[in-house]
Amino acid sequence: MGAQEVGLPERVPAGGLPPRVEIWEVGARDGLQNESSVVPVEVKLEFLDRLAGAGLTTLEATSFVHPKWVPQLADAEQLLAGLDRHDGVRYPVLVPNDRGLNRALDAGVDHIAIFASATETFAQRNLNSTFDDQFGMFEPVVTRAREEGIEVRGYLSMCFGDPWEGVVDVEQVVRAGKRLLDFGCSQLSLGDTIGVATTNQVTRLVEAFGDTSPLAVHFHDTYGQALANTEAALRAGVSTVDSSAGGLGGCPYAESATGNLATEDLVWLLEGLGVEHGVDLGKLVETSVWMAGQLGRPSPSRVVNALAG
Repeated sequence: MGAQEVGLPERVPAGGLPPRVEIWEVGARDGLQNESSVVPVEVKLEFLDRLAGAGLTTLEATSFVHPKWVPQLADAEQLLAGLDRHDGVRYPVLVPNDRGLNRALDAGVDHIAIFASATETFAQRNLNSTFDDQFGMFEPVVTRAREEGIEVRGYLSMCFGDPWEGVVDVEQVVRAGKRLLDFGCSQLSLGDTIGVATTNQVTRLVEAFGDTSPLAVHFHDTYGQALANTEAALRAGVSTVDSSAGGLGGCPYAESATGNLATEDLVWLLEGLGVEHGVDLGKLVETSVWMAGQLGRPSPSRVVNALAG
């Protein structure tokens, strides 16, 4: 008999937590973008359909980055044209620049995300820009998107540590994040791109922003800290968490970045904390097992492997 069948995990609600967490599922974009073998668009579409069927309501579908840089996502237009959209489910896409926004508009999207850096070196390596100049690139994209009635999320990478620069100054992260919010981003996702953050770091950064309502967090599990850091963020007032089904993912521009926080591991934590999330864990595990089979390797998620038996 499985753990869920005997009522595990036990729900032990505690104070100081949001009553409900929005899970921003990035598996189909961030989870697959670093795969060396191109995943057929039909598999991606079924993946998205299964994720929606498991109850996830925000599915980051793809990216309009140039195919030369991320070949895995070269099929963005084809994927969106073939998408069977579920009622009540959002399908945001990543847009790197003005050309990407044009493609997104042509595809009829209604929610985009941009991807900025909290450090100088990563801005140069990931965006071919300086730290300051990146904002000049993003401001017109956000402005035009908002004029078109499109909601915009801002990602901010390297918020807790940079493999070239080391510790990242909190004030610098806050300044960068607030610039994105001032442009018109409705949400700001704070990224631990290489997975080096610890709980007190997370609490300090979230509290430094003051207003936590537009904040989300995006943790990688390089050093096994993603779940602990997530709980720290929740207790500091964050109620949106990025995760990837089966723990898929990494960053093609930062070699030390390993997999994302697994959505199943996050759901298990939220269940135990008594926080609502709207996801059917059994269906989600089935989806991640299926996707792992498509990729030809086991899932790195501990919960997937435990429940799949």
